[in-house]
Amino acid sequence: MDWIALSDRVLEGETISEEEALAILESPDDELLEVLQGAYRIRKKYFGNQVSLHLLRNVKSGKCPEDCAFCSQSTSAINQVERYDLQTVESIVEGAQAAVDRQAKRYCVVSSTRAPSPNELDTLCEAALKIKRKHPELEICSSLGLLTEEKAIKLKASGVDRFNHNLETSKTYFPEVVTTHDFEDRIHTARIVKRVGLDLCCGGIFGMGESLRDRVDLAVALAELDVDSVPLNFLDPRPGTPFENQSNPLTPNDCLRGLALFRFVLPSTEIRIAGGRETTLRHLQPLALYPANSMFTSGYLTTDGQDYETDKRMIEDAGFEIEVSGTKEPALI
Repeated sequence: MDWIALSDRVLEGETISEEEALAILESPDDELLEVLQGAYRIRKKYFGNQVSLHLLRNVKSGKCPEDCAFCSQSTSAINQVERYDLQTVESIVEGAQAAVDRQAKRYCVVSSTRAPSPNELDTLCEAALKIKRKHPELEICSSLGLLTEEKAIKLKASGVDRFNHNLETSKTYFPEVVTTHDFEDRIHTARIVKRVGLDLCCGGIFGMGESLRDRVDLAVALAELDVDSVPLNFLDPRPGTPFENQSNPLTPNDCLRGLALFRFVLPSTEIRIAGGRETTLRHLQPLALYPANSMFTSGYLTTDGQDYETDKRMIEDAGFEIEVSGTKEPALI
């Protein structure tokens, strides 16, 4: 496969076929740098050399009744994850300062729940209003489970910019990951988010035992939803979860090919390096910036991650720069 020629076609507005997408994931290691170069050419057109940082805050921990097999916050998981109810408005607002201090473009507020209760939604909306008054340039993303249109409208009115609701995997493999709700429930929430005018952050996890075809199917489903942002997580098996002893772990090159897949299939979409990057990409983390233009910094929901200063140095050493709110480079036409 001529990866540069494939990227030229994408740059000219073509959509690659599912077989070509699969070929990216099946490409040999000795072609990986060419694959990444092709992905980088697409990334550079839409995002220049900037990297947007996102900071997560776990505002309600270990309280989710759903049985997602990868998640340590499910009530069915047997572990030592801290469990607490929704934090106060003041605590959530205080967390926004940590995002500002780390040059984060977005503050991502995450609650372990099937869906937000009316009282929880009121707390989160009040916090969003106060954050926007104090930090008007900081974008707010919330991840609160399943949504109704009424709740989505209320979030948007409070100042929330984006809603995260991952598909996690393909429709075919989804029952192997979750049984307490189905794939269409997630699609329904994603469509509500788009309908009310919120940005849709929607991605998944690689390394849960899915096939390469499942990974392609996920990318295609995300393209069909016209998502605005794709966080790609790499399974870091959590103690006490059904996937604790998942075999066939991802290699760093698998992760890089996965990020390249999303860039070829979703050329103008924000692609984010998400959970598990430190343990799966290891020393190849900087190469992930060639297809991806976004990343979480300073940890995840229940696991520590690379600290902000190390991330900042990695970004700069690789020849990229942190995107400051309001200063995104124009697309290169």
